[in-house]
Amino acid sequence: MIRIIDIAVKDVKVIDEDETVVKAADIMSQYNIGCLVVVKDGKPVGIVTERDMLKRVIVPCLDPRTTKVSKVMSKPLIHGDPDMDLVYAAKFMINNNIKRLPIIDRGKLVGIVTLTDILRALPEVVKALEESLIIDKLHPRFRKLLKK
Repeated sequence: MIRIIDIAVKDVKVIDEDETVVKAADIMSQYNIGCLVVVKDGKPVGIVTERDMLKRVIVPCLDPRTTKVSKVMSKPLIHGDPDMDLVYAAKFMINNNIKRLPIIDRGKLVGIVTLTDILRALPEVVKALEESLIIDKLHPRFRKLLKK
């Protein structure tokens, strides 16, 4: 069995909940990433994604220089544990409609994995998803990736 921690990115970028959206966007741009795990007193409490910024800052015309990450982050933080197997993690992410899964071990952030990471990791994951008919719930972009 391959665990999600085995394919996860370990150097997860984080931001404090009291930082501004413009600071979050700057970090995401600097590292060419699509999300940051949000922390409060060093503990993971949420996640902020490009989509969060678009829907909760840009569309309502809020000022990203003054809007706090805590106001736009997705919460509560849906997360996995290091020992989750890939098939279970993929089903869990699809059922929770998330594309990124922070991995927490005893309250500490130890990695992050994306649905794309999981789908590329093992052909068996794709087969298991097809067999359980969860593939129909996937966004068309991910279904296209699976057919390659």
